[in-house]
Amino acid sequence: MCDQVVAVELSPGTLAILCAVSLLAGAVDAIAGGGGLLTVPALLAAGLPPQLALGTNKGQSVFGALAALARYARSGLVDRRLAVLTFPAGGAGALLGAALLLRLDPSLLRPLVLTLLVIAGAVVAFRRPASQGVEPPRARHGGAAAGGIALAIGAYDGFFGPGTGTFLLLAFVGVLGLTMPRATAEAKVVNFASNLAALGIFAHRGTVLWSVALPMAAGQLVGGWLGAHLAVRGGERIIRRAVLAIVIALVVKLGRDLFG
Repeated sequence: MCDQVVAVELSPGTLAILCAVSLLAGAVDAIAGGGGLLTVPALLAAGLPPQLALGTNKGQSVFGALAALARYARSGLVDRRLAVLTFPAGGAGALLGAALLLRLDPSLLRPLVLTLLVIAGAVVAFRRPASQGVEPPRARHGGAAAGGIALAIGAYDGFFGPGTGTFLLLAFVGVLGLTMPRATAEAKVVNFASNLAALGIFAHRGTVLWSVALPMAAGQLVGGWLGAHLAVRGGERIIRRAVLAIVIALVVKLGRDLFG
C-alpha cells in the first residue's frame, strides 16, 4: 500500500477542486453529518483507489469535526461532563468496529441502514420542534445512555460509516430528548473521537495520502467552523432541513448500492 500512496499524484487544479469540495463537506457535516457523501466520491473521481480514498477522507475530515466541535463548545452547546463519557466511548467503538470489519462483510448492513434512514427521515419530518425554553438533560441524567449511544454508533462508524453523524444527532434527540442544536453539538464530540480513532488505523496501514489530506484539511477547518456557526445561529430549523436533505441523499446512495 505504501507504493500505492507514492504512485498517486494529483494536478494543482484537481487538488484545488478537492479543497473546495472539502470546505462544502465540512459545512454540511457540521450541521447534519454526511460530509463523506461529497468527499469520498470526489477522491475516487480524482483517481485514488478505494482504500486510499477512504483513508485520505478520514485524514481530512477529522479537521472539520474538530473545527465544528470547537465552535459548538464556544457557543456553550457542549456539556463537558457528558463529553468525558462520550468521547472515549466513541473512540473505543470505532476501534471495535474496525476490528469487526476484518471479520464481517459491511454490505450486510446496507438493508438495515437503509430501513433505519427511512424511519429517521420520517421522524425528522414529523417531529415537533422542542421548546427553546426547556433545558435539555445534563450528564447526570443521561450519561449511561449517551455513553451507550457513542459506543454503538462509534462502532458503526468504524465498521461501515455512512450516516454516522446523522444517526448520532437523531439518537441524542430521540433518547436523551436534546434539542437539535444541542444534539448536533454532542454528536460532534463522538464524531471527532471516532474519526480520530479511524484515522489512527488508516495511518498505521499507510492508506492516508497526506499530500492530499492536509490541503483538504484547510477546507474542512473553514467549512466545519462555518457550518457550526450557521447551525448555532439558525437553530433547529436549519438543522432539520439539512438532516432531511442528508437522509434523502443517503437513502438514494445506499439504495443504488443495494439494488443497482
